[in-house]
Amino acid sequence: MELLAAEAAGRGMAVRAAEEPGLVGPAYWYGGPVAGARLAQRLGFALLEPTDGWLAELPEEFTGRQVRAGTLADAWAIDRPTFVKPPRDKSFPAEVHADGSRLPADLDPATPVLLSEVVTFAAEYRLFLLDGRIATASRYAVFGRLDPRPLGADRTDRETTAQLAEFADRLAVAAGPTLPSAVVVDVGQLLDPYRPGHRWAVVEANMAWFSHAYAADPARVLDVVLRSAGPREDVRPRDAAFERR
Repeated sequence: MELLAAEAAGRGMAVRAAEEPGLVGPAYWYGGPVAGARLAQRLGFALLEPTDGWLAELPEEFTGRQVRAGTLADAWAIDRPTFVKPPRDKSFPAEVHADGSRLPADLDPATPVLLSEVVTFAAEYRLFLLDGRIATASRYAVFGRLDPRPLGADRTDRETTAQLAEFADRLAVAAGPTLPSAVVVDVGQLLDPYRPGHRWAVVEANMAWFSHAYAADPARVLDVVLRSAGPREDVRPRDAAFERR
């Protein structure tokens, strides 16, 4: 957040904390969904985000695994190891559950969830997408452990960057209209148990205004954030369907 604040200030933008009195709009937002929803109407910004079922509706060509949308009640009924996550609001930790008995019992049974078969990602990358193209990206995990690294530092990184761009281009062609014009998509190198090497697959999609930049270029991250949570009157017609209500 500090890097984005410094970049915004360098552009002549006033950076204020949500708790400060006297805030007026129109404004842009970078922060959590609860405070964002509370302030959006008063400050006049629109929050763009992918739909809850986006990943489950994506062709398996891009997910590399079976993913289905359901509710917490559905998750309570699972009887085999399954990766369970809330699609956007992080109401409980995203992780593999041996069965449904270990999931929170104090939440609304109708809480949306995504259920996925268990797979292994060798490395995971965060893509900040603007109009279907990568504005900036960063590695953020290796075999599930946090390990941020900027791209482009060596030959291997350049090859990875080229592969990410090719995958993002295919995703934009196949599913571009199903995402807001400014969004974060996490992708990873999915290990294939039947042959050496890996394949690229989507991990998840997230709102750019509530996504860690890791080692991505703060200037380009800010470009995406400003589009994803800016004045309501600036929302493009194609993005109206993705505004958080």
